[in-house]
Amino acid sequence: MSTALVTGASGGIGKAFAEELAARNTNLVLVARSAEKLNHLAIKLQEQYKIRVDVIVKDLTVTGATDEVFNTTKEQGLTIDLLINNAGFGDYGDFAERDGIRQLQMIKLNVLALVDLTHKFLPLMRQQRSGSIINVASIAGFQPIPYLSVYAASKAFVLSFSEALWAENRDYGVSILVVCPGPTETSFFTEAQLPESLVAGNNKISTPQEVVRDALQALAKGDPTVVSGSLISQVIVNIHRFLPRKSLVETLRKQFKSKPRNK
Repeated sequence: MSTALVTGASGGIGKAFAEELAARNTNLVLVARSAEKLNHLAIKLQEQYKIRVDVIVKDLTVTGATDEVFNTTKEQGLTIDLLINNAGFGDYGDFAERDGIRQLQMIKLNVLALVDLTHKFLPLMRQQRSGSIINVASIAGFQPIPYLSVYAASKAFVLSFSEALWAENRDYGVSILVVCPGPTETSFFTEAQLPESLVAGNNKISTPQEVVRDALQALAKGDPTVVSGSLISQVIVNIHRFLPRKSLVETLRKQFKSKPRNK
């Protein structure tokens, strides 16, 4: 029986990955900050599917947390066959006016933790000439987005990094996939503090289960990248091909600039 490690597993897309993989008879290692949510999910999946579920409660932005996650899997004698780097968050607003520490925390989680966990588990997969890694990016990674500047840049990194690794590891029997969801029913909008006007405009919102379905189908086909979501999401990730970058960024600035509420 294979084992998957999922970060950000306490809710949203990470939880959906855990539930779908459990239904496919996959043992799990669940990583997130919330002990209560992780333990509740672990008990539920163990009872329902008779699989092994290990819980690692860690804030991956804390120095040494990725080392502790990796060392825990070694101590437990676990071989990770599928690594899902899902943990991440966004932050909306004018960069110069946002909290600087929060911007750095975003980079630590969205980029540094993902790179470090990938670097720890990938060599083992190459040695056994099997294994898979799914990195969760976003359609935001295909273009700069004013007022989501650090978030979009971090996802652009994940997109580029993952596609490069897909090419590097094809001859080693290791599959790398980057999944780029469009707007999805998660806590992202609330945690990123997006204005209601922007959230209300997203009437084509996918479920986490749909994102997971698209990701696992693409992984099975050996694709390097999958964009999950509506036709609008497909248009968004390709619009940079047709507009000058100056025009594109200015259009996005107008779209994402917070609009005052009507009194």
